[in-house]
Amino acid sequence: MAIYVYRCETCGMTFERRQSIGAQPPAACPECDGPVCRLIQPVGIVFKGSGFYVNDSKRSTPASDK
Repeated sequence: MAIYVYRCETCGMTFERRQSIGAQPPAACPECDGPVCRLIQPVGIVFKGSGFYVNDSKRSTPASDK
């Protein structure tokens, strides 16, 4: 289930709906029955784990201790 944000084109009210991807979007505003459009929201990025450090990358020179 995803949370989608909608805004009414008539009164400007913004509201959220929790819907599955295949569900039909709402056709009317719950306040004034005006037409609504879906707003595109930025996606939060979460980096988990130990992270990336300089020693995690590929060496730029071949190892001489072989």
